[in-house]
Amino acid sequence: MTGYGIAVFDSGNTKYTVEIKSLNSKFLELALRIPKSFSKKEFQLRNECNKQIERGKVALTINVEQADATVKAAGIDKDLLKHYYNQLKAVSDDLGEQSGNLLQLALTLPEVVKYDEDTVSEDEWKIVEKTFQQALNNFQKFRGDEGNVLEQDIKLRIGIILKNLEAVEVEEPKRVPVIRERLDQFLQEAVGREAIDQNRFEQELIYYIDKLDITEEKIRLKSHCDYFLETLKNADANGKKLGFISQEIGREINTLGSKANDANIQKLVVGMKEELEKIKEQLLNVL
Repeated sequence: MTGYGIAVFDSGNTKYTVEIKSLNSKFLELALRIPKSFSKKEFQLRNECNKQIERGKVALTINVEQADATVKAAGIDKDLLKHYYNQLKAVSDDLGEQSGNLLQLALTLPEVVKYDEDTVSEDEWKIVEKTFQQALNNFQKFRGDEGNVLEQDIKLRIGIILKNLEAVEVEEPKRVPVIRERLDQFLQEAVGREAIDQNRFEQELIYYIDKLDITEEKIRLKSHCDYFLETLKNADANGKKLGFISQEIGREINTLGSKANDANIQKLVVGMKEELEKIKEQLLNVL
């Protein structure tokens, strides 16, 4: 699910900034951008993110800014530079070539320019680790706040599905007289009233109506919605479980719609499907 957290520690000489951002993903995809001096701590950072974040396309950035730029500035090995320069000049003199850019060339040779890539000290790491934990806490709070909003929205939409199901209960008894009248009219037009065997007609009507019975679908749909709301209350990460339950809800809604054979019930079913699709979209943001 989406999330954002940032924490800053400024010692006066050094400023540490830790930023964590995430987007929706079915699994944890972690990308780290950290200074090279912290490379040995990468496994520890990844392990902590795996334990606490669980899911999402996550970007973790650690930035270190020095108030005195010379602290981390590159150094030049003067003796090695002189050695390279003298060698290049000697070769240039032997070949009779111009030697105007020898100094620039010598600066590009191996080990002349050195960067401070020492590993981070334990004291500095403790500061960064504490800042990282603060950023992670802010990140989790952001996701928690967003989760509360999502919970209310999802509950509202499940409530609409249940209300539509209650409306289906009201409309369902009206189907049988309509179906009976429609079939009776069809037979009268096809073979005439005198040729209709009423006993056989009643038997066929009962069989036909039984095929269109949606009692089981209504019961299962109500049960799945109740189970969904019960699971939603659980403090554990149940995003995938909720996704599976929503699939079962969808199956019952589809079956109910295909068996309803009634325009008013079909409208209610379409409304259920619309709310369920919105729920599925929101579940991408749920752990």
